[in-house]
Amino acid sequence: MNIILAMVAAFFWGTTYAVTQYSLDGWPPLLLGAIRALPAGLLLLLIKPSLPKGKDWVVLLRLGAINIALFFGLLFIMAQTLPSAISAMGMVYVPVFAMCFHWLVNKKKPAKLQLISGALLIVLAWQLFDPQKVQLNGVGLVAMLSAIGCIVIGSNLTQSLSNRIHWWTVLTWQLILGGSLLAILAALQATVYPAQYSNAIGNVSVLNTIGLLWLVILNTALAYSLYVWLLSRMTVVEFTFAGVTNPIAGILMGLLLMGESFSLHQYSLMAAIILTSLLSPLFAKYKHRKTLKRVEEPSLSTAK
Repeated sequence: MNIILAMVAAFFWGTTYAVTQYSLDGWPPLLLGAIRALPAGLLLLLIKPSLPKGKDWVVLLRLGAINIALFFGLLFIMAQTLPSAISAMGMVYVPVFAMCFHWLVNKKKPAKLQLISGALLIVLAWQLFDPQKVQLNGVGLVAMLSAIGCIVIGSNLTQSLSNRIHWWTVLTWQLILGGSLLAILAALQATVYPAQYSNAIGNVSVLNTIGLLWLVILNTALAYSLYVWLLSRMTVVEFTFAGVTNPIAGILMGLLLMGESFSLHQYSLMAAIILTSLLSPLFAKYKHRKTLKRVEEPSLSTAK
């Protein structure tokens, strides 16, 4: 059941790009980030009130700035500038960036299979994102790489807080603080580009409202709650398996909502990237089961 819930959360995250392009085209990324984060955080606070301790405010503000404010802003730049399928496929590379981060910062050398899998993913990415085969927005690609970096750094910060602060408090207040930062930045940007904001806010349609409710309730309040709640109930391997629904959702929603289509070669590359991303966790799960079997066999012999 846990793996299914994690797949649901990852699937909703994968719909962000197409839903934004389809229902909120032209809306400023900072405004979208603020609307997505702040109401979701306040809703969670209403469901279960919590308040950080004095010394925790600074670290939660830092987490909200990276994990929510910066990440959400970059995410909506991607959603406005890149095809849904391409944006979702980019998120598959989070484990590769995390592997490099831990290798460089924590001096934790990855296993050989992780290195091979990471190298293969880079080669496949070069083929998929080849500018001679597909025209992609440079700003969107920079936003994608920066967003992946935010995920890696934010995840490390979140993990460091897991033993100090209750998960609900971390979840709720990073959304509230990060959303508040985005709201301030959006307000400042609105003074410079008022037409962009007045066009968005002054002409809210039913489609816009549905898109916003999807982002706030399903993509953020529900999906983030599931994710944080499941962190203590699942292994990293299981989470990696669940994450495969993210790019699948991006490809499907891009096709259904935006009519995005790619060549058979490009779809084959996407499938190869998804399968390659599963190589390392599949092998890790196999080794884990093999180790458990070895441990159980002597116990059974002793019992006899």
